Amino acid sequence: MQEHEKQFFMRDPWKFDPNFQRPPRPNDELGFDTRSLHAGFHPSEDMERFRAFVPPIVPSMTYPYKDFDHIPYPVYARTKTPTADILEQRIAALEGGEAAVTAGSGSQALFSLIFTIARPGDNVVTSLNTFGEGYKQATNIFPERCGINFHFVEDPADPKSWDKQIDSKTRLVWVETPSNPTLFVTDIKAVADVAHARKVPMLVDNTTATAALQRPMDFGADIILLSITKFMAGNATVLGGAIVGPEDLTEDIRWNTTEFVGSIMQPFDSWLTLQYLETLSMRMDRHSTNTQKVAEYLAAHPKVSLVNYPGLKTHPQYDLSQKQMKSSGGMLSFVAKGGIPSARTLMNGFDLIVHAVTFGTSRTICMHPRTITHEHMTQQERDIAGIDDGLIRLSVGLEDPKDIIADLDQALSKI
Repeated sequence: MQEHEKQFFMRDPWKFDPNFQRPPRPNDELGFDTRSLHAGFHPSEDMERFRAFVPPIVPSMTYPYKDFDHIPYPVYARTKTPTADILEQRIAALEGGEAAVTAGSGSQALFSLIFTIARPGDNVVTSLNTFGEGYKQATNIFPERCGINFHFVEDPADPKSWDKQIDSKTRLVWVETPSNPTLFVTDIKAVADVAHARKVPMLVDNTTATAALQRPMDFGADIILLSITKFMAGNATVLGGAIVGPEDLTEDIRWNTTEFVGSIMQPFDSWLTLQYLETLSMRMDRHSTNTQKVAEYLAAHPKVSLVNYPGLKTHPQYDLSQKQMKSSGGMLSFVAKGGIPSARTLMNGFDLIVHAVTFGTSRTICMHPRTITHEHMTQQERDIAGIDDGLIRLSVGLEDPKDIIADLDQALSKI
């Protein structure tokens, strides 16, 4: 190493390049399921590194230097571990990005991204169709503590509404599609075109669909946000998140934010996720077929006034979802007639379905957004976002669909 040579951890702030093209990688020609098994680690190719059939858990928090002039990478577990390195390569390969950086949760991944690319006086353009913790970051945490503001579009279905909110200080356009909890589907290409015309990068939160059902980068997205906690892990045993995008961005996040914040995915959680990703597409197919059946049942029930699910032809963005998604995913929401009292009776009446605050698990779970995840919103904002007092979010699991429907049926009979 030369005395004045710049070290790998001395990273400059990322600058968005609208003309950036991801370099090809060796596994680009492989199918999704093959990449979910082999990206980042192959038993034969990595024999000298690990000599193992299964990617190992490497719990070490520091990594020895070979000598004074050779700093290892990873050098310290606060930035990356060998197990997380494999996971990041695999996630990037599945999403179609150049690189990925993991985080302690999906919410942490969003925070790290915005904290890295925006400065006081800058802004981010988004909509009210986002997860509750993201909304809290947008309306309180960043404006009050970092001086970063958020502009909310009036009509997320209209590209002109997005364009109207972008100005010279906009550093990111953030879309969540399908959204949590109302399953609003945003036209990724249309919004990407608007953002790029203004030389602003576009982020898509792909948590509810995952790369098994939707590849936002194929439609123009520059950055992907993921809560690994949800469908990617799939059984409520892992807490984690990720940002996928250009390597200059992910390394900027790693060395200029994560290095100091220190919220990372631990080796064991990374290892578990690697095992779960091997069955991601099969699980998402089953989640989708189950949810379609449940959605059709609920749509015909007299005590249900509305069902939000992109797989229903009554969904406002049904045609768009058919173009953007392989299938419609494992989450829906529905409105029980009678507001909060009916929602309370219904949810307390479940025998099989579990009341819990997450989604994307192998078991079917329910949650009441009005009182749990989106309680920070004003009533007007909830009305705009479609979060009715009687709205129940249902993450449909892998059980026999007839058993899920039977439990819904007996509980609905109580209201």
